[in-house]
Amino acid sequence: MKSAVSIGHNSPPDPIDDALAPFGDTIAEAESWLDGQAVENEGQMEAVDALLKGVKSARKAVSDAEESAAKPIYDQWKAEKAKFAPTLTDLDRLVRGLVAIVDGFKRKLAAGKEAARKKAEAEAWEATRNAREAHAAAQAGNIDAQREADHLAQEAKEKQAAAAKANKDVVRGLRWYDLHEILDHRAALHWIAKNDRDAVTAFIEAYVAKNAKAFPAEIVRNYKEQRAI
Repeated sequence: MKSAVSIGHNSPPDPIDDALAPFGDTIAEAESWLDGQAVENEGQMEAVDALLKGVKSARKAVSDAEESAAKPIYDQWKAEKAKFAPTLTDLDRLVRGLVAIVDGFKRKLAAGKEAARKKAEAEAWEATRNAREAHAAAQAGNIDAQREADHLAQEAKEKQAAAAKANKDVVRGLRWYDLHEILDHRAALHWIAKNDRDAVTAFIEAYVAKNAKAFPAEIVRNYKEQRAI
């Protein structure tokens, strides 16, 4: 926390210091009360209530000073944002529109290229297997078998090169997304309850906090309780 009063400097007035200046003693006394001991009698209660009122007034003074200092900057920021917003919004529309009209074709093209890649990969594996088997079976004294084995090896290399090329032939402007589809909501709920009970508890507590009065009395007890403010 900034000090309530700054002395011995020539800097421009600090709006935080100015706002806190009337409350220096109150803040110091409030800090002295916060030593870990709770209030035990009415006299202490009245003293703390008075300090609480003073600290709240100090907070309001600082909040008002903050708003006064920030408002011109905030208004200027809003004005600049408003100036750019229509153009940015329109450009976003153009982006979304262009993506929308090309999405279907790109996905179709990508599916075709993926099928071609798998086909080329399968052919490369098959050609490589045939070449290895031919070399293993060819006898040194059989020139025709040796030539055929070499021919198959060269063909395998060509198929491998084609597979490598197909693997690099991708459609630009597509991105993989992790998606999901819930097939059985009840089963999903039971799975969560079994494997992540804390998540279910957090959801229940948040839902009840928002809709407590809608529950029957045997499920949620609604009551009033006074607390210090």
